[in-house]
Amino acid sequence: MQITIRVFAAYREALGSPATSLAVPDGTTAGQVWELLVRTHPALRRLAPPTTVAVNDAIHPPERRLTDGDQVALLAPVSGGEPLELVREPIRVDALLDAVRHDGAGAVVLFLGTVRRHSRGRAVERLEYEAYEVLARTEMTRIAAHATERWGVRIAIAHRVGALAIGEISVAIAVAAPHRRDAFEAGRFAIDTLKRTVPIWKKEIWADGAEWIGQDEPPAAS
Repeated sequence: MQITIRVFAAYREALGSPATSLAVPDGTTAGQVWELLVRTHPALRRLAPPTTVAVNDAIHPPERRLTDGDQVALLAPVSGGEPLELVREPIRVDALLDAVRHDGAGAVVLFLGTVRRHSRGRAVERLEYEAYEVLARTEMTRIAAHATERWGVRIAIAHRVGALAIGEISVAIAVAAPHRRDAFEAGRFAIDTLKRTVPIWKKEIWADGAEWIGQDEPPAAS
């Protein structure tokens, strides 16, 4: 089947055009388009892969299957290259730090949320996270844009979905700023707001049962 791919900014320059047509196999998903495209345009391989894919002008999760004639927009990382990701594999902390570091940064703050063994007096075996992925990415982008505008930071956010074992990282936020106060405040704002507004749900699994859990820590005072 044939699809049209739209690209912007650095992708457009590397491709040499704002759009191209590509023949892809039946059953191709939105998340597979990038790798198919770089096979025919290797200049794209030096750039970070897209953080978001839009199909027919609407944001979709990577597993969305394409149909003949679809228009796919590959959206590169914005605001200096920070990733805003929902991932099923372990979060790569080094990639988040690399995304926010810059010559003007005098402070880099990293927050890691990890799966703990005990919660509410019970022994936890694992957690499961589920997300409304399209809206979750939109809200994560809004949080990052607000932090960037208010504190002048670079920020990267990654959240796991699926099953996580004890000790694994569920969410990571990296923030770089000229001064440590701005980095800390922006990071605290990002995690508190994410917990309140991003549609991601957590399920605790114990030896004798399981339960979906709401927010378990109050937000910081303004």
